[in-house]
Amino acid sequence: MKIFCILSDERAYRSKSPELFTTVLKNLGIKGTYVPFKVASDQIGPALKSLSVLNIAGANVTVPYKESVIPFLDILSEGANIIGAVNTIVRNGKELKGYNTNAIGIMDALAEANFDPEGKSALVFGTGGAARATAFILNWLRTGTIYVVGRNENKAEEIINQFGGEKMSMEEIQDRTPPVDIVVNATSVSSADESAGFAAIVENIKLPRCELVLDLNYGRRVNFWESLAHRNDVDFMDGLPPLAYQARRTLALWTGLQIPPEEFLKTMGQV
Repeated sequence: MKIFCILSDERAYRSKSPELFTTVLKNLGIKGTYVPFKVASDQIGPALKSLSVLNIAGANVTVPYKESVIPFLDILSEGANIIGAVNTIVRNGKELKGYNTNAIGIMDALAEANFDPEGKSALVFGTGGAARATAFILNWLRTGTIYVVGRNENKAEEIINQFGGEKMSMEEIQDRTPPVDIVVNATSVSSADESAGFAAIVENIKLPRCELVLDLNYGRRVNFWESLAHRNDVDFMDGLPPLAYQARRTLALWTGLQIPPEEFLKTMGQV
């Protein structure tokens, strides 16, 4: 029996990952389960140490801990080291190695949406781990210009310095939205209930030539990113396809099994 988990704050209980992985493991005939763990911000270190104590085979990490787990890991993959954020942990005995499958999941989801970023422009909201993964993969895919918008301008500056692009403030976006081909929400906010102020800012955005709005969140009954896409006659994708693709990559790291992406997409109701 293999046990896997996800580490987060109270959002661990809203994640689709436990349902996704448990179903896929069952379909593959693998004896295993996947559970959510709510962890306090000052208990990240002890939580990671407990992975070995409890014989947890592997863990996912989601907001708000993708960056804060790094000091407690023994080693990072090259991608996780470059991005500066971890969403997957592989345990080998007592050694914990951090990986980032978010970036490759986004790349696969963009391919599914038939969107090629090369030479195009992107507007990325957020400055956390998901935003870093987004900027990394867009840069890797030769995106022309990447605009990064976030309330934490120092972290936005760090992303720009590492991956290129231009920093914009929330105030600038309200006054002047640059013409872009893709908008990516890499914040944790997608509904007015979560932030009425943010919703008001997004409501004023105009997208005259945009091809795709990608919201890395999912499960909102009313989603202001989806409304933005519909108002501007733009294709919309929520975070379920990226989650399915990154989960496929994660399971390969944990088990060595290369499972067709359709197995994960089917479980998420995407095929």
